[in-house]
Amino acid sequence: MCSRWGAAGNKGLFQDGDVIIGGLFNLYHTPSYREPDFTGMPEYESCSDLDLEPLKHIYAMVFAVEEINRNSTLLPGVKLGYQVLDTCGRYPWAMRSALTLVGGDSHSCNLTAPFASNKKTGVTTGGQGVPLIIGPATSTVSIMLSRILGPLSVPVISYLATCPCLSDRSKFPNFFRTIPSDVYQAGAIAQLAIRLKWAWIGAVHVNNAYGQLAIQVFQEEVKGKGVCLEFIEKVHRETIETDAKRAALTIRAATARVILIFCWYTDVKKVFQELAKINVTDRQFVASEAWSTSEDILQDVTVSEVASGVVGVAIRSSTISGFEKYLRGLHPVHNPGDAFLREFWEKEFGCTQERRSGSFQKAALPPCSGVESLEGVEHPFTDTSQLRVAYNVYLAVYAAAHALHSILSCSNRDSPDESNTTRCSSPKQIKPVQLLQHLSKVNVTTPQGDFFYFQGADSPAKYDLVNWQKTPEGPLKMVLIGRVDGFDFHLNDLAVQWSTGSSQVPDSVCSESCPPGTRRANRKGEPVCCFDCIPCADGEISKETGSFHCEQCPPDFWSNEERTVCIHRELDFLSFNETLGITLTTAAVSGAIATAAVFVVFLNYRQTPMVRANNSELSFLLLLSLKLCFLCSLVFIGRPSVWSCRFQQAAFGISFVLCISCLLVKTMVVLAVFRSARPGAETLLKWFGPSQQRGSICFFTGVQVLICAIWLSLSPPMPQRDLGFQGSKVTMECAMESIVGFSLVLGYIGLLACTCLLLAFLARKLPDNFNEAKLITFSMLIFCAVWVAFVPAYVSSPGKYVVAVEIFAILASSYGLLLCIFAPKCFIILLKPEKNTKKYLMAR
Repeated sequence: MCSRWGAAGNKGLFQDGDVIIGGLFNLYHTPSYREPDFTGMPEYESCSDLDLEPLKHIYAMVFAVEEINRNSTLLPGVKLGYQVLDTCGRYPWAMRSALTLVGGDSHSCNLTAPFASNKKTGVTTGGQGVPLIIGPATSTVSIMLSRILGPLSVPVISYLATCPCLSDRSKFPNFFRTIPSDVYQAGAIAQLAIRLKWAWIGAVHVNNAYGQLAIQVFQEEVKGKGVCLEFIEKVHRETIETDAKRAALTIRAATARVILIFCWYTDVKKVFQELAKINVTDRQFVASEAWSTSEDILQDVTVSEVASGVVGVAIRSSTISGFEKYLRGLHPVHNPGDAFLREFWEKEFGCTQERRSGSFQKAALPPCSGVESLEGVEHPFTDTSQLRVAYNVYLAVYAAAHALHSILSCSNRDSPDESNTTRCSSPKQIKPVQLLQHLSKVNVTTPQGDFFYFQGADSPAKYDLVNWQKTPEGPLKMVLIGRVDGFDFHLNDLAVQWSTGSSQVPDSVCSESCPPGTRRANRKGEPVCCFDCIPCADGEISKETGSFHCEQCPPDFWSNEERTVCIHRELDFLSFNETLGITLTTAAVSGAIATAAVFVVFLNYRQTPMVRANNSELSFLLLLSLKLCFLCSLVFIGRPSVWSCRFQQAAFGISFVLCISCLLVKTMVVLAVFRSARPGAETLLKWFGPSQQRGSICFFTGVQVLICAIWLSLSPPMPQRDLGFQGSKVTMECAMESIVGFSLVLGYIGLLACTCLLLAFLARKLPDNFNEAKLITFSMLIFCAVWVAFVPAYVSSPGKYVVAVEIFAILASSYGLLLCIFAPKCFIILLKPEKNTKKYLMAR
């Protein structure tokens, strides 16, 4: 014989039956937190505050048992009994009560045969041990009891233990629950945050397994989905006063507008009180099921401004037919052995009921008149509109009843096989291991039509979404705004009243969402929810708000100025209407006019020594070729076509070869004339007569004509769109299909120019007062310098500026030739006629 932490308590509820199920409830609670004491503490010390909500849970169990006993199809011929004990929310008393229920005799520690028949009855214990316990109300006690009762295979069905650790069947094979695991709760809150686009959230949690695991699961659920936690504050039950102040200051200093709280309602109330003191009323709070339905906070007007708009996940609510009528019909006169009901009566009506011994309580309370009743009284105890934990208790009783029904309704009840643990049993011989096996397969349909089953230890994840809204009276009211059923998430957005007082969902972001035309760029060392908005590059767009990447436009398209849509590129070419085209056209026409003016001057003064001494025929031909050079540049301006692309390069190449050929022949003639003055060189002039000069020019020019003809016939330049230069415009250009042909044209011009430069350089010191070889040398130096600079400029220029570079090279070299060769002559002819004499020209 031994005792379990003192004598058994006398506060319980018992109903005899063929099968008795046990119940553990936290009916009383201590006014302040105290660690469990395993010393010889007097029974129920400090457990004096009766909690009405757990009292309703007890009667939900009693109602379910009585309802099952009236059911002719569920456990027919079997009376179900119950034995309910209070644990006061303290670990030692919970374990003592559980062992009392299982052992069946509070004075015996012999648990090897706990279910032997015992005819002894009493208030707190029946004679036989219970094969199943409904409860307890906390995860910590559930873990302890599951481990203690696990070797005995006694099933434990909790209605309020939510720790995910209890889902581990290898550690807790005898545990079941009718409330979802906290994993599903945290997942539902994560869905809410993702749906409402709350990217920047603060979190406060109680520093125990409940709070830590809830935050961990929440972070896992929102990972990679655009939700971040700005801060995580921990509060301890032992130091809640200081922790609540710290948490309130953190919430005030944070930029997050949405605050998630995983705490017990008493802790949350402390935090709200501290926030009210510092006037923080603009935060949107998200509640866990531990406090989302707390009437204690809802009715506290001092924190109503802070708590207004709370959105939370709550244990799913339901109704139980006839339960309200049952509660209103309770009366101590009809239940004389119910100590809980008697104490409730004294607390609510301020009177005492006569005990069965005929004596009155020692408390200074008047005796009840007998007319006191719960009928027609508005009281939280009789409110059954939204049953949550009570409905979980109701489900647990029905799950136990269905498992018992499955055991007792077998056809082989009289089987002699004693070793078969799954064989049918009589009500007095039910073994817990049988009940354990049948509970795992139970499928319950309640009288309300709800379908229920166990998934291992867990029940299907079902929650309510609730909202705390203001009322004209002052206290807040709780409104149902949606439901969560597994992965189905239903939220009535229009029914929500947010903390701002409107139906507009409050924003909570670290960085404002990037508008279309920009992309998100994460900040180094900061959470992914904190970012900068970077405009899309040219040719890229983003159509949606909050884009992570910019899309590249198709080849024929370009981004608009806002970088929000791809538009067709504009066709771009060097036209006569733009400034550059007008400038080049003016320069070309001016050069042609200047050349014509020189031609007229030379024509009028063709008989003067200056014109005659410089081979007037070649001078006129040179002026004609220069005019063609100026005019051929105009062919490059305008929209390219098939014929313009072919003609422009041919005109350019032939005009310049004709020009350089004239200069080359003039230089050769000058050299021949002065070489013929030497003895024995008279015959040299025969090779440079007028006919030979014309023939040489035609030959040199004909070579270029042949090159151009072959090039243009085999692989001529063709107009095409150039997409290489990324811009909002598509350049229309003449594409060189054959680089070899273009290179031969330029190369031949360069060959003649270099030859002419070399010969002119050799003749620069010939003894004449007016030596044209000097002018040709300067002109060819300018010509070569222009075209040497042209090659890299041509290659590196983008779009239509390629054409502009070539036109500039043509005009610059043409002006160089015109000015260097003809400007000095025109100066003498027009302004210094006294020098336009044979004597002056022939002077050394």
